[in-house]
Amino acid sequence: MTDSSMPSIPFAPDPGQSEPPVVFAERVVKTYFGKVDTPVLKGVDLCVRQGEFIAIMGQSGSGKSTLLNLIGCLDRPTSGRLEIVGANPARLGDDDLARLRSEVLGFVFQSHHLLTEFTCLENALLPIMIRRGGIPDVERSHVLKLLYRVGLQGELNKRPDEMSGGQNQRTAIVRALANRPRVVLADEPTGNLDSASGSEVFRLFRELGRETGVAVIMVTHDDRLARQADRVLLIADGQLHPLADLP
Repeated sequence: MTDSSMPSIPFAPDPGQSEPPVVFAERVVKTYFGKVDTPVLKGVDLCVRQGEFIAIMGQSGSGKSTLLNLIGCLDRPTSGRLEIVGANPARLGDDDLARLRSEVLGFVFQSHHLLTEFTCLENALLPIMIRRGGIPDVERSHVLKLLYRVGLQGELNKRPDEMSGGQNQRTAIVRALANRPRVVLADEPTGNLDSASGSEVFRLFRELGRETGVAVIMVTHDDRLARQADRVLLIADGQLHPLADLP
C-alpha cells in the first residue's frame, strides 16, 4: 500500500505523509447472515495514522462495536479492504492473527475485565506474560513507569475489589499499553464511571497516547470527551462521516 491510494479515502489526515497508516479501511462491509440477513457496515472508509486520537460516535446499534471488532481482528469483514499496520487480517493464519492482536493491538473496554485473583501490577503485566512466557526486567520497568504515571503507585498490590472503578480502569489502560502496541481500541472506556472519574481517565488516556505515540480509536457516547479528540467521526447508516463540529 502506498500513499497514492489515500486521496480516495475520506478524512485521511494528510495524504502527503510518508508514514503509512496503521489502520486502513476501504469500502468495508459487514453483514450478519441468518434467517434474516442483517447488514451493519455498508462501505466504511477509514484511515488512521500513528499517534492520532480518533473518537467514533453513533447511536446504539449503529455498528461502532462491530467496527472495533473488525479492526481488532476479532471478526472479519464480509467484503472490502482492511489493513492493520499493512497486514490484511483476512489473509493471516490463526498464529499470525494472534501475534498481530498481541503485538500490535491493545484493548480497553467499558468493563475493566481485570482478573479478580490478580493484583493491580499482575493484571497490568499479564499481556507480557502471555506473549513472552515471563517478565523481562525492562518490560516490568516499562509497566511500573506507566502505573506510576497514572497514579497507581500506592495500589500495586491491591486486587480489583480493593480499588475504585477509576483505578481499575486506569489499570486496564496500562494493561492495554503493556506490550507497546501501535493501536489501542477503546469501547466506551469511561461508560461505567462517574463524570469526574471518567474525565480523569480520559485525560490520562489522551496524555498516554501522546507520550507513547500509539494511535487510539475510541467509541464514546460522551460528546464532552469526543471534542478533545483529534478527529470525531459519526457512524450512521452503516458508514463513517466526519463530524468537525459537535452541536
